[in-house]
Amino acid sequence: MARPMGPVRLRRTNYLTLSIGAILCVFIIYFLSHNGSTSQPANVTRSATRKPSAKSSLIVERPPVRRFNLNNVTITPDPIGNREAVLILTPMARFYQEYWDNLLKLQYPRELITLGFILPKNKEGNAATTALQAQITKTQKGPVKDRFRSIIIERQDFDPPLTSQDESERHKMENQKARRASMSRARNSLLFTTLGADTSWVLWLDSDIIETPPTLIQDLASHDKPIIVPNCYQRYIDSETGKPRERPYDFNSWQDSPTAQEIASKMGPDEIILEGYSEMATYRALMAYMAEKEDEKHLEVPLDGVGGTALLVKADVHRDGAMFPPFPFYHLIETEGFAKMARRLGWHATGLPNYKVISLYLYIV
Repeated sequence: MARPMGPVRLRRTNYLTLSIGAILCVFIIYFLSHNGSTSQPANVTRSATRKPSAKSSLIVERPPVRRFNLNNVTITPDPIGNREAVLILTPMARFYQEYWDNLLKLQYPRELITLGFILPKNKEGNAATTALQAQITKTQKGPVKDRFRSIIIERQDFDPPLTSQDESERHKMENQKARRASMSRARNSLLFTTLGADTSWVLWLDSDIIETPPTLIQDLASHDKPIIVPNCYQRYIDSETGKPRERPYDFNSWQDSPTAQEIASKMGPDEIILEGYSEMATYRALMAYMAEKEDEKHLEVPLDGVGGTALLVKADVHRDGAMFPPFPFYHLIETEGFAKMARRLGWHATGLPNYKVISLYLYIV
């Protein structure tokens, strides 16, 4: 049986407690509303520990996987018809406008051409870089059809051995080993950093070559040779007649001789044979003196050494490991050493004695 409840008595309210509770409620309401209404500044980066969503930008930033089948890279006598990529490489100490103008005259699709330059870290190199960049900007901002596929400019990470690029200094016999070793390093640096997986041909073109046939690339490629070099001549003004004349200029394209081989056999391991100097008569057959009939431009001759003023190389030759030795290689160095190294790899060089390219003349004789 339920027990009847007595009267309920209410405890007297403590006003101090109510006041403290009210203050706490106001503080909590303010705190919650302040944090909820304050938006995060636009420049605040989200915490890296936050779990990325499925649409996270991390997925977009992953580098793409690129696949190349080198069996599909063609290297044929018809490079234009087969849309073959050409890499034109130029070590440059000075910039000559005539060089650039001639380059623009080449009749090969520019969307298939990549240009690569390497310049020294000195005053002349700085001036050449500035002039080169000005011409590149002008060309690459022009019509799309006139732009090159890409252009690469590199600066050497070593000092050149010669302070002057004057021709009289460059061709002194005592300067050749150091000079050409430095040139080899520059060529190798440029080659190894620019050769692409889809490159078919590499055209080495010196910065003082001011005149070539506009069909230079396809003319040389049409011979389907792994290494092929035209004959380089230099124009000069005859001091007696005052008229322009031509003379052989590049003596590094040659056929070997028993005399040169005998000289090499008596040399120390660090000595090199130099061509074109009376102090070291090799009696090699020089392509510079083989020119006969200009109407037979495509006459071929086998070579044991090549020059680099204008030199077309199948990219596979470089991919196989043929480079420009900056050290004595069978007593040869730079481009001549390259021809020897390529031969050791099974590739042979060919010359075109009647196919001329022209180097800038620098002084009157």
